[in-house]
Amino acid sequence: MAEVEIGMLDALSPTTRVTEGVPEPIAVVKLPSGVYAISDTCTHAETELSDGDVDPDDETIECSLHGARFHVPTGAVRALPATRPVQTYPVVVRDGRVYIEVSNI
Repeated sequence: MAEVEIGMLDALSPTTRVTEGVPEPIAVVKLPSGVYAISDTCTHAETELSDGDVDPDDETIECSLHGARFHVPTGAVRALPATRPVQTYPVVVRDGRVYIEVSNI
């Protein structure tokens, strides 16, 4: 596994799109329960999830195109029209910096 540094935790937006150094575009989402990384591509219509709304109470992100919802910590589908989960990636926060663990590219 390789770690890709995203930046300082305090400087991250609630949702950040990452494209460099990762195998696919990744959405980094800050929730009250922690920081998570998921595929930034909706499995229903291939739209950027990082453009969608995040609900911190139920820990979901909504696709802005058709309203599919995904549970950010697990990638599981929470609302149609999506039927397949999104990929999740481990996140490490060390010394205030956020890293995504990805397979060696």
